[in-house]
Amino acid sequence: MDVPKGHLAVYVGENKKKRAVVPLSYLKHPSFQDLLSRVEEEFGFNHSIGGLTIP
Repeated sequence: MDVPKGHLAVYVGENKKKRAVVPLSYLKHPSFQDLLSRVEEEFGFNHSIGGLTIP
């Protein structure tokens, strides 16, 4: 599945990952930045799936 210009794919879940396509503008939102910081602290960003993964 292609990701439209101006969006990014985010995979959510541990065993059964679901893919969400979100606008890049979310990266500027304080709540999304907080979520990404918490995920990085707990899990890091080194995932073999090739996209941003939030367990």
